[in-house]
Amino acid sequence: MAKTSGKANKEAAKRKQYSRYKSWFWTVFALGISAIVLLFLLASWGVFGTMPTFEELENPETNLATEIFSSDGETLGKYYNENRTPVKYEDLPQHLIEALIATEDERFYDHSGIDAKGTLRAAVFLGKRGGASTITQQLAKLLFTDNVSRNPLSRGIQKVKEWIIATRLERQYTKEEIITMYLNKYDFLYQAVGVRSAAKIYFDKEPKDLNVEEAAVLVAMLKNPILYNPQKEQFKDNALQRRNVVLSQMEVNDYITEEEKDSLQQLPLQTEFSPQGHDEGVATYFRVYLQGFMKDWIEKNPKPDGSKYNIYRDGLKIYTSIDSRMQEYAEEAVQMHIANLQKEFDRQNKSNKTAPFRDITQQEIDKLMTDAMRRSERWRILKEKGLSNEEILKSFDTPTRMEVFSWKGNIDTTMTPRDSIRYYKSFFQAGMMSMTPQTGEVKAWVGGTNFKHFKYDHVKQGKRQVGSTFKPFVYATAIDQLHLSPCDTLPRSLHTIEAGKHGNQNDWTPKNSDGEYAGMISLKRGLAESVNTVTARLIDRTGPKPVIDLIEKLGIDTENIPEVPSIALGTADLSVFEMVSAYSTFVNEGVYVKPVIVTRIEDKNGTILYQHVPETRDVLSKEAAYVTLNLMEGVTQYGSGQRLRGDWATGAEHYKRAVTGYPYNFDRNEIPIAGKTGTTQNQSDGWFMGMVPNLTTGVWVGAEDRAVHFPTITYGQGATMALPIWGIYMKKVYADKELNVAKGPFPRPEVVTIQTDCSAYGRNGEDDEDSLPDELDF
Repeated sequence: MAKTSGKANKEAAKRKQYSRYKSWFWTVFALGISAIVLLFLLASWGVFGTMPTFEELENPETNLATEIFSSDGETLGKYYNENRTPVKYEDLPQHLIEALIATEDERFYDHSGIDAKGTLRAAVFLGKRGGASTITQQLAKLLFTDNVSRNPLSRGIQKVKEWIIATRLERQYTKEEIITMYLNKYDFLYQAVGVRSAAKIYFDKEPKDLNVEEAAVLVAMLKNPILYNPQKEQFKDNALQRRNVVLSQMEVNDYITEEEKDSLQQLPLQTEFSPQGHDEGVATYFRVYLQGFMKDWIEKNPKPDGSKYNIYRDGLKIYTSIDSRMQEYAEEAVQMHIANLQKEFDRQNKSNKTAPFRDITQQEIDKLMTDAMRRSERWRILKEKGLSNEEILKSFDTPTRMEVFSWKGNIDTTMTPRDSIRYYKSFFQAGMMSMTPQTGEVKAWVGGTNFKHFKYDHVKQGKRQVGSTFKPFVYATAIDQLHLSPCDTLPRSLHTIEAGKHGNQNDWTPKNSDGEYAGMISLKRGLAESVNTVTARLIDRTGPKPVIDLIEKLGIDTENIPEVPSIALGTADLSVFEMVSAYSTFVNEGVYVKPVIVTRIEDKNGTILYQHVPETRDVLSKEAAYVTLNLMEGVTQYGSGQRLRGDWATGAEHYKRAVTGYPYNFDRNEIPIAGKTGTTQNQSDGWFMGMVPNLTTGVWVGAEDRAVHFPTITYGQGATMALPIWGIYMKKVYADKELNVAKGPFPRPEVVTIQTDCSAYGRNGEDDEDSLPDELDF
C-alpha cells in the first residue's frame, strides 16, 4: 500500500514537473515569437533606422547611366557615376532567368519574399548547405542597405529590415519585375553595374544575345563578383568551377538536360572583354564634346519641378548623328596613318640634336618646356599642396615610375616628368571630322590619336593655321563677285599689294612655293597647284572684307581674323569643325547647314525632351557654289590631291614608307572628288579637305608644338601628312555598301552661265586638256 502510494506520488511529481516544463517551453516560445514579432514591428516602425516609404518602394532610387546612341542604333558610350543601363524583362534571355533561379532561389515562384524552408535549413546547418537569402531579399539588400555591418547584432537588425522590405517588395511588384530590378542593380565590377552593362563589358553583347554558358558565367558572379570574376587572372579557375556549378543547378532543376550540362561544362571559359570606361571605347573625344553640349542644354532646360537633369544619374538617352561604322573607319584610318608617319618622323629625328624640336633656339625650347610644366596636372596638384615654384620645378627632375604611350603598346618605365613631357611632344596628332552636307549631321569625329594619353580635342577645341585650304574661300568670293570661270587665266608672275591698300601696313608680295613665275595659268590649275600669286591677284580685286564676310556666313569665327590680304594664304587659325562645316556649303549648293551632333534626347521613360531643328541659311548662289566645287575637282585631277587617283608617283619609295594605304585608286570617272590640301610654314600643319556628293571630311595633322615638324616639304606637306587619312577612310566607307556614300557627279544647277568646260572656252593655252582665254584684266 505504501509502495503504491509512493509510486503514485512520484508519477504525480513527474506530471507536475512535465507540466511546468511544458508551460515554460510555451512561455519561452510565445515570448520568442512575441519578441520576433515585436522586433519586426519595431523595425517596420523605424526604431532601428528609417525604412523605405511606400513612394520609395514604388520608385526605388536609382543611379542610371546616360546612354549615347549612334545614328545606326549602336551604343557609343555612357556618362555615369554608376554604369547602369536598365533592361526590360522581355529582353532577358530565358536561360539567364533559369540560371538565376536555379542557383540563387529554387523556390522563387513559391514564396512571398522569405523562403521558410531555406531559412530553417540555413539555421540548422549554419549555412553549410546553402544560404537563406531569396532573390527578393538580395534585391532589398541592394536597394536599401548601403553598408553591410560587421557587428553581429547590427547585421541581425539589418537582416530583419531586409526581410520586411522583401515582403513589401513582393506585395508591390510581380516576380518578373523583381528579377529585372535585381539583375539591373547588381554590380559585376569593371564598371559593369546591371546585367546589360555586364553583357557588353564581359561579352560585347546585348543580354538577349547571351548563350547559356555566358549567362551561367554572369550568374556565377552573383555569389561574389571578385572571387568568381572571369577577367581576373587569379580567379579564372574559380569562375570556371562556379559556372559549372550553375550549369549543374540548371540540370537539377530540369532547365537543361544532363547531356547539355555535360557538353556545356566541357567548354572553355571565354570572354570578349570590352571595357566602357570614360577613356575607352569609340568616339571618346566626341563624347567629351557632347558633355559640354549636354551641360549647356541642362542649364537651359530644367525638369518640370525646376530641378536640373543629371547626365550621371538620370538615365537619359542621347541620340546622336554619329554613325558607328564611319566612326570606326575614321579612327582606324587615323591610327593606321599616324602610326606609320610617326615611324618616318622618328627615323629622321635620330640625327636631330634638338629633337623633337626644329628651327628654334635653346632658350625657346626652355620656354616651351616651362610653359608645358606649368600647364600640367602635376603642377596643379603640387601647387594646391602649397609647394613653392622652385620645389615643383625640382620635382620634375626626379626619376619616377610611370606608364607612357607608344605605338607598339604602353611602356612601363622610369623617367623624369620633364623628360616625359618632352617625349610626348614628339608625337603627331590628328583631328578629323566627317559630315553630311545636306543635313549637317556629323558622322565621324576623331579628336586625336589616343584619348587616354592625349586629352586635347583637335576637332573643335584646337585651332591651327589652315594654309592653302583657305584659298577656296577667296576663289568663291571672286567667282560670286566677278563671275569668273575656272578656265580664265592669270599670270604666274609676282604681284605686289602696296602698303596702305586693303589694310596693309607694308608692301605684300607673296612668292610661289615652287619658285615658278613664268607664263599664264588657269584659275582651275592655279588652285590645283596652289599658286600664291594667283590668289594674291584675286584678293586684291575682291578685297579682304568680302572674303571675311563670306567665311562668317559659312560658320567661321572671324573675331581674330585681321582684314588684310595675307589671310588669302591661310594665316588664320581655324578648327577642323569650322572648316568642314564651311566646305560643306559648297557641296550643298550654297546653303549653309549648322552641324548637328544631337538629334534627340529622351528621359529614362522614353519621353522626348529635345528634338533637333535644322538651322540653315543661303550663303552663295547655286552657280557660285558649283563653280567653286569644279575648281576644287582640279586638285584631285592634276594637283596635290591627284595621288588619290592612283596614277601619281607610284614608284616613289619614300612615299611608300611614309604613306599608309597608298595608292588609293579612286576611279576619276566613277567617283568625283573635290578637295584642297594645305601646308603651313615650316611644315608645322598638314591639311586635307575632301568632298564627295554627300560627304565632306576634313583632316588636320601636326604636333602639339609648331616647332615639332618634318625638316622638308616631302613629308611635311598636307598631301603626305593629312590626305592619306582621308584616302584610307574613304576606301573603307565605299567598301561598306550599307552606308550609301554617293559616287555620281556633284549636282549641277539647272542654269549655269559660267563656263566650266574649258574645251569649248576661249583660245588654246598652256593646259593640254584645256582651251583657255586671254589674260584677265587685273
